[in-house]
Amino acid sequence: MDTSKTFKKSLGLFDSTSLVMGSVIGSGIFIVSSDMARTLGSPGWLMVAWVITALMTVIAALSYGELAAMMPQAGGQYVYLREAYNPLAGFLYGWTLFTVIQTGTIAAVAMAFAKFLGVLFPWFSESNIWLEVGFIKFNTVHFAAIGSIGLLTWINTRGIKAGKSVQNTFTFSKVGILLAFLVAGLFFANNRDAMEVNSKIFWQAARMENGQLVSLTGFALIAAIATSMVGSLFSSDAWNNITFAAGEVVNPKRNIPLSLLIGTATVMILYFLSNLVYIQVMPLRGTPDGLTVFERGMQFASNDRLGTASMFGLFGEYAEIIMAMFIVISTFGCNNGLILSGARVYYAMAIHGLFFKQAAVLNSRSVPAFGLITQSVWASLLCLSGTYGNLLDYVVFAVLIFYVMTILGIFILRVKRPDAERPYKAFGYPVIPAIYVIAATFIMVILLIYKPMYTWPGLIIVLLGIPVYFLRKKSLGGIKTMEQD
Repeated sequence: MDTSKTFKKSLGLFDSTSLVMGSVIGSGIFIVSSDMARTLGSPGWLMVAWVITALMTVIAALSYGELAAMMPQAGGQYVYLREAYNPLAGFLYGWTLFTVIQTGTIAAVAMAFAKFLGVLFPWFSESNIWLEVGFIKFNTVHFAAIGSIGLLTWINTRGIKAGKSVQNTFTFSKVGILLAFLVAGLFFANNRDAMEVNSKIFWQAARMENGQLVSLTGFALIAAIATSMVGSLFSSDAWNNITFAAGEVVNPKRNIPLSLLIGTATVMILYFLSNLVYIQVMPLRGTPDGLTVFERGMQFASNDRLGTASMFGLFGEYAEIIMAMFIVISTFGCNNGLILSGARVYYAMAIHGLFFKQAAVLNSRSVPAFGLITQSVWASLLCLSGTYGNLLDYVVFAVLIFYVMTILGIFILRVKRPDAERPYKAFGYPVIPAIYVIAATFIMVILLIYKPMYTWPGLIIVLLGIPVYFLRKKSLGGIKTMEQD
């Protein structure tokens, strides 16, 4: 097996920041706040949930900067967990990333791309079925989704420069369009009636129970905020993908920490302003059988498409087409970042004997083509299975576990490797990273209590990796350590 080829250093600060932002911004920001509004029933507390999400995301990014600068290798978070704990911890992350996190997200984003493409071109429709075998119905939406995964995978096998060109183009486009959406929403789509209604209930959190509106106060309110953040945290995820491609970043000890800070802070500001638009142009509370956008409110926007509903007052019937165009661009660019970066983790795992050995080989263009193809095949199967949505719900809890473990790894490595070079140190260490660990752990406990359907399945997926690890270890007669690389 020829592993002599090396990655090409091609990602500068702009490229790295583009990868951070492009991997995060998909379609979630235009959808998840609807469910959050149903959980909280208050404009003010909805904004609080997004502020907490923003602070947690930026703190995590600033903390990861230390690990990225200390270990600027392909694989990123997989490497950090491996070195802070043991090979099993790294494998469990890689296992979950491949089986669900990365591939499930790619599948979900691809299906969103295809469904919104159907708004522009009705031929792409779930009712346009080409083939039906058992429970699998292959329709033109599947064709568009799987086709987009295949196209982006092929582009990324052509080299890192091809991948970054697509990433930069689509990230620049989607941020520009999102800014236009914000300007239009904040300055031209004001709805005085909606603002008056929302101002009266701004801090009055409540939810519907058995047809009755029940106020949320005290611990019930805290629990509601924590459970609502499943949506906001998921929409803000994938910022860590730049660490996966660390082996291709120019001056990674400087550029990765900077790109994490700039990218996450910018996206969080855009997300916060997007929610301001929502509460400015439509009432938060509504009824599911409302006949108009105003009557349905944020809580019951058609198919949870808040972005489309919020622009309806400004563009009327064209709002759906305009928003569909944006989401098509946004999801395509988002998936490029996910596809590009994920394969680098499988490469690092293969180097250690924990993935298909062919994934450790770079092709003639210095990219892990086998890992890219394997990832695309599994993501495509998840598209066909129709289970990707449930899988993503399950792994929000697992993702938080790995984030907490990784940030705790900073504390562990400060003890285990005190003399290691640390060009950048975690901001506010030890207090700020500890705040993230406490906050994320609290959210996980709340989810265990109030949303067990989101937690236990994700934990089971992670734990299923343990027997796989030991079977792999037995077949190899041991697992390579970093010192053996």
